[in-house]
Amino acid sequence: MKAVWYETTGEAESVLTIGEIAVPELNAGEVMVRVHASGVNPSDVKTRAGARGPLAFDRVIPHSDGAGVIEAVGAGVSTERIGERVWIWNGAWARAMGTNAEYIVVPAEQAAHLPDAVSFEAGACLGIPASTAYYGVYADGSVEGKTILVTGGAGAVGHYAIQFAKAGGAKVITTVSGPEKAAHAETAGPDAVINYREGDAAEAILAATNGEGVDRVVEVEFGGNLEVTNKILKPNGVVATYGSMGDMEPKLPFYPMMFNCVTVRMYLVYLLSQEARALTVNGVNECIKDPSFKHMITEVYPFEKTAEAHKAVESGTLIGNVVVKVK
Repeated sequence: MKAVWYETTGEAESVLTIGEIAVPELNAGEVMVRVHASGVNPSDVKTRAGARGPLAFDRVIPHSDGAGVIEAVGAGVSTERIGERVWIWNGAWARAMGTNAEYIVVPAEQAAHLPDAVSFEAGACLGIPASTAYYGVYADGSVEGKTILVTGGAGAVGHYAIQFAKAGGAKVITTVSGPEKAAHAETAGPDAVINYREGDAAEAILAATNGEGVDRVVEVEFGGNLEVTNKILKPNGVVATYGSMGDMEPKLPFYPMMFNCVTVRMYLVYLLSQEARALTVNGVNECIKDPSFKHMITEVYPFEKTAEAHKAVESGTLIGNVVVKVK
């Protein structure tokens, strides 16, 4: 099968190789998926660049997210799944062979049903961006009637989180860093978009909630936004956070947060429990069945230009998801 791989870390154009390798072996409890689209996420390019430490395998096929069609099943898996359209999660998490190849073999549960109305390109965005967003919104229960703050609403995760929260009946406020990102965030349908670089962000968020504050925050930058968070979070509020790159070792104001009965939920989408994964997969699929649901795919690269796709993600200038078209 054709595949893209690397055997050492470094710059994309230097270490990524395109060639032919053997189709992976299919074992009991697994499915073989003919990959149509492979999602490129920041974690994929960081691992390839060496930012996540030395390689765990002699050869790595990158990308955890992907979508395609099941072509074969191992013992113990229903043959009725052959021909099923699926999206893949954790394809390259603690695994040598990710989705950037003609075929991938994964445990059957890691190939989730992809609704017929959803493209393979969109399906390749569900494993990390959409799943991170859904769990952040719903990990602490229903959002019906609640006010949710989504920071970074123009980002891949934020754009999904706005839509998931709105689908659940929440009022949604989102923050962005400029007019272009505000325009992108608006397409997800939030109730208010706030440019945090203009004026006092906390005051603007409180004004958008009539001074009441928010019930939950889906947070991309925990440390950097902590001061604002503590000003706008209601008592018994929740911060569900999946990042803190701006301040990787934030100082926690324990007593102010304790006296506000704040819950801080830190999570990594790769390590969701079985119950949390089921909640997330089922919830994502329920929402994306709606034909009005939007997937923010910014660039689709041909398989032969995987290195360019990696560089585009690394540039930090694109707003949205980057996908490699495998078939």
